[in-house]
Amino acid sequence: MNRTPSFFKKPSFSLCFSSSSSHSTTHLPLQSSYDLTTCISSLQACARHESLKKGKQIHAYMLTNGFLHSPLSITSLINMYSKCNQMHDAVSTFNYQSLYHNVFAYNAVIAGFIANGLARHGFEFYRRMRLTGVVPDKFTFPCVIRACSGVLEVRKIHGLVVKFGLELDVYIGSALVNTYLKLGLMEEAQEVFDELPVKDVVLWNAMVNGFAQIGLLEEALVVFRMMGEEGVVPSRFTVTGVLSIFAVMGDFDNGRAVHGFAMKMGYDSGIEVLNALIDMYGKCKCIGDALEIFEMMIEKDIYSWNSIMAVHEQCGDLDGTLRLFDRMLSAGVLPDFVTITTVLPVCSHLAALMHGKEIHGYMIKNGLEKDVNEHVDDVQMTNAVMDMYAKCGSMRNAYMIFDKMRNKDVASWNIMIKGYGMHGYGSKALDMFSDMCEARILLDEVSFVGVLSACSHAGLVREGRDFLRQMKSKYGVVPNIEHYTCVVDMLGRAGHLQEAYELVLEMPIETNPVVWRALLAACRLHGNQDLAEVAAQKVNELDPGHSGNYVLMSNIYVANGRYEEVSEVRHTMRQQNVKKTPGCSWIELKNGVHAFITGDRAHPKANFIYAELDSLTARLREHGYVPYF
Repeated sequence: MNRTPSFFKKPSFSLCFSSSSSHSTTHLPLQSSYDLTTCISSLQACARHESLKKGKQIHAYMLTNGFLHSPLSITSLINMYSKCNQMHDAVSTFNYQSLYHNVFAYNAVIAGFIANGLARHGFEFYRRMRLTGVVPDKFTFPCVIRACSGVLEVRKIHGLVVKFGLELDVYIGSALVNTYLKLGLMEEAQEVFDELPVKDVVLWNAMVNGFAQIGLLEEALVVFRMMGEEGVVPSRFTVTGVLSIFAVMGDFDNGRAVHGFAMKMGYDSGIEVLNALIDMYGKCKCIGDALEIFEMMIEKDIYSWNSIMAVHEQCGDLDGTLRLFDRMLSAGVLPDFVTITTVLPVCSHLAALMHGKEIHGYMIKNGLEKDVNEHVDDVQMTNAVMDMYAKCGSMRNAYMIFDKMRNKDVASWNIMIKGYGMHGYGSKALDMFSDMCEARILLDEVSFVGVLSACSHAGLVREGRDFLRQMKSKYGVVPNIEHYTCVVDMLGRAGHLQEAYELVLEMPIETNPVVWRALLAACRLHGNQDLAEVAAQKVNELDPGHSGNYVLMSNIYVANGRYEEVSEVRHTMRQQNVKKTPGCSWIELKNGVHAFITGDRAHPKANFIYAELDSLTARLREHGYVPYF
């Protein structure tokens, strides 16, 4: 059954004008001297600065003084509400003055929907416009074309453009090029481009960015070079588009060359270009350059913060990501979905439960959690929150979220199974797996990594053997190296070293260093030196540069009192130039996450910390503790 979208229902008067006129107008200076021209000028300023409160005051003043009986008034108000992301109020204003529904008012509403990411609502409003007999103009079509979601729609609009004799308009042409490319219709886009007699920078940008958005990066660069050959000077939008291409390609040299061009043209003062530069340098793994640009920015928007946090997260600087997040909140910048999807995995990796809870609380307070649970496409956001709780050990909170989810995908179940298994709740993990099968969820490889890992951590050897044996025959999932590694780890933890060794030899797929290292770790756990030497030889053949191999073997020798062999291992490491990766630990306190690397004295309270550690180590030695390598 078709339902009328809420945007098109005629709202009550109070929805549009929530404040009384007497209360609103007291905030306006010199209100008696305001004329229609001044009001419209003020509304335009409110739109530019997204000043909703001031805009509503002007709206109330105009209502009180009879200034709404003008098409220009209605259009200005619609534009103000649209720029302030208040499309309900924009449509309310449109509906209130039904006598002034000219093309400009329709254009303002349609453009507002498109700008606010509500393309389908914009297209429906265009249909309403056509049904009422209002004729579209050259300002209507660029917005409507960008709102098209299908080939048939855009071709119909293109035909109407030709009928109205507007096919040579460069802005309409740019919209057609962009939409045709978005739909994968490259020939049609090229045809529109070639037929336009005047090709300005906007049209060239449509071609460059259109190819880039559908992943045809080389084609985009070819058009960019042609643009230079034709003598068209790139604009800021050209620079941001090309920077995004070099970011995806990881092309540092060309990215830096574009940076130089931007500086020469004076574009590097614009926030959009600076954000694109941060993204480019970050994806090229030049975190220093990205941070330098970020710190020199006078004005930082949400995209600036999201970009620099993503750079740190991608480069593995997780505590740096959280420090930036704290700085962003202190600066009064509110997180959005991109922020949350960047920071939540960091909280998961660092087990930063306090930060994770703060983010979840923000989502609940601002209605983001409700939106996520109501849309299937956004279930991954809920999964991210659930994954954070699971990895931070708060399985109770993870299950509460899981239980409330209306739309559970395979990842939702996998997170719970892996979380229970990781924290030793093997039986609960297997019960969750059983429920998943009863719910007829299509199992994947990750499902079995989770359930086999749960068997390993809980010592459920018999169940683990059964799962590996039945994976392909009963569940239709072919075991891969990760599954065999889980089972080898499970057998090794349980002391079945010979069985684990035989499984490694009999595996129907090629072994890798990880599976041999799992066996080596089990040998260290149970003190089996002979089998450890076999495993160490294999893992060193496959991955001779990994320090973990030598450290595990050294610790086995230490446990058996064979200190000459320990010296030999260390000598081999020096000869092969293998260095042990420094150990790193961290703790989350109220003032943030504190990270510590072995031998690090950068912390402001390092002397106090090391004094406490020395005291603790001395007491452990008194009780016979011998530190490992």
